[in-house]
Amino acid sequence: MADPNLIAADRLTRMYGGFYAVREASFSIPRGQVAAFVGPNGAGKSTTMLMLTGLLAPTSGSAKIDGIDVRTDRIAAQRKLGFLPENGPLYEDMNPRALLKFFGSARGLTGSKLTNRIDEVIALCRLEEVIGKPAGKLSKGYRQRLGLAQALLHDPEVLILDEPTAGLDPNQIEQVRDLLRELGKAKTILISTHILSEVRAIAQRVLFIHQGRIVHDSPTSDFGNDQESMEKRFSELTQNASPATEGSAS
Repeated sequence: MADPNLIAADRLTRMYGGFYAVREASFSIPRGQVAAFVGPNGAGKSTTMLMLTGLLAPTSGSAKIDGIDVRTDRIAAQRKLGFLPENGPLYEDMNPRALLKFFGSARGLTGSKLTNRIDEVIALCRLEEVIGKPAGKLSKGYRQRLGLAQALLHDPEVLILDEPTAGLDPNQIEQVRDLLRELGKAKTILISTHILSEVRAIAQRVLFIHQGRIVHDSPTSDFGNDQESMEKRFSELTQNASPATEGSAS
């Protein structure tokens, strides 16, 4: 029977010398769920995401994408996922269409399929106004949307997005939230964010990490039902942290 969880971390650990950046992080996320990865700066969110995508090897533990072990079959796992890193690098002299053609070709897309997908993600991410402008001349908001477009280009089943609305204005943030809510009906999405209003707007579930450990895992409604209660919970978890117990919400 197929594993219903498209993202699965089992005791993921990453050490730098004697320092634990991430310590025995375990969780799983099923198809059709949008989960928010929340925690203070330096808590281990980006490190965990890099291990999930195969871009950083764990010191111990394992990560799977749709049942595929990222460490032993990284290429097959990466075919299943789209990744938006925080401040992802772009080729500054290439315009969005040229960049997307390059990324799509690297993903094995060709011909009309590639052309159609480029047109679709340009429309989804609202890049029409800057389609002929070099990436190096784009605002931070448009660069972020271009990064999201490349993550969506091959229509992956899993999206891992590190601060996907960073640098966007309020209108653009709402557009991205609408897009992620729609995508989350069929895809598995893990987003990292420190914006609590974003958690309420997008995610059905909260994974909270502090000092490299998962210290809270619950439906978003259990984390707080308004900004004040969520801020209070955030403060409590960063002051009185203890590892989440096995068998928490999924």
